[in-house]
Amino acid sequence: MSVLPPLRRLRQAPRHLLVCERGHAGDARSRHAARVRDHAYNCRVSFLIPECGVLPEVLKSTIADVGQYYLVRNLSVHELVAHEFIDAFVKKGSCYALTYNTKIDQDNTAALLPNGKLILSVDKDTYEELGLQGRPSQYSGKKVMRYIVTVDLTDSGFHPDSKKHNRVLWALKEKKPLEFDFLLAWYNPDAEGSTLMSYFSKNQIQALKPKITFSTLRDLECPVLQSNELQGKPDESCSTEELFEWLGAVLNQVSLNNKSSSFLSTYCCPQPNTMVEKAFLCTITGFIIPEKIIQLLEQLWRDEGDQKNSITIFSFCTALQNPCASNHSSSLCLTLRNESHLKRLFNSPEPCFQNDNGAASEAQRSVF
Repeated sequence: MSVLPPLRRLRQAPRHLLVCERGHAGDARSRHAARVRDHAYNCRVSFLIPECGVLPEVLKSTIADVGQYYLVRNLSVHELVAHEFIDAFVKKGSCYALTYNTKIDQDNTAALLPNGKLILSVDKDTYEELGLQGRPSQYSGKKVMRYIVTVDLTDSGFHPDSKKHNRVLWALKEKKPLEFDFLLAWYNPDAEGSTLMSYFSKNQIQALKPKITFSTLRDLECPVLQSNELQGKPDESCSTEELFEWLGAVLNQVSLNNKSSSFLSTYCCPQPNTMVEKAFLCTITGFIIPEKIIQLLEQLWRDEGDQKNSITIFSFCTALQNPCASNHSSSLCLTLRNESHLKRLFNSPEPCFQNDNGAASEAQRSVF
């Protein structure tokens, strides 16, 4: 049996689509914040600041204020459709909930989006037992084995005395109870009332803070990119594909030396490039909501001056958050400069808390 086809496939990049868009982060029409909001569930944020050895105090304060999140064990889904929960959190801020340690292509999963939509991804048997209206999952293949059920908790017709609310509550509480470990976060800058910690005090709930790491990179080779030549020019500038491949290597601290003695990586910085004496790298890991990332993005833009910064956002492996997302983990990368701001939305196979072995091909979408 020949092994050549598999070896050839190893050298080929996954199928992808790259879309580029230029804009100014300070412009009222900027889509930077909108792109970040498309990523509701984020497990990692990394930003790279060239020619910076010490982080500014204002930026340090913004990072420290990234906020906490909660892990609730054995939480019944019907508690998320309770009238008290909807009034206290869904209608008074941005509430995020995502099942923890579930495989979206194998297990039943659930997610609550900040727009108030509760999404269930369930297998065929569970779907039939629930008796709720849904649609086949686009990743189920020719033979439908998975279904998506969407419940709009903010719908005017979804009030405590409505038949719709009572039917959903009955299906999730009595007919087919669903119970998961959930990651939860809530954003309301003006909140003075109840918090998630006190609301779920009868449950097994744990408050967690994101992990933050800092490092200074020395003598870093950086590719040269011209904003008016995104495809790159030989001996003049690199392409966007080369830039983000390099950025992925730097964020994962892959050596760029390309030594003949190395058996791990032969990758090196694309040509042409320039040497940066030092660069500051910060990585935040946890359950990070878009509102906090936007605050960080705005602070980076204010403090950047003439330098070019990059912020990369890694999302959980879930297809429930965005109908445009593929059945893989995805990431959003924004590269900022004073007059030209580059950003990219693409899918990467980096594993997070959840595993996803869906058969859908990887798609990449970039916005500059």
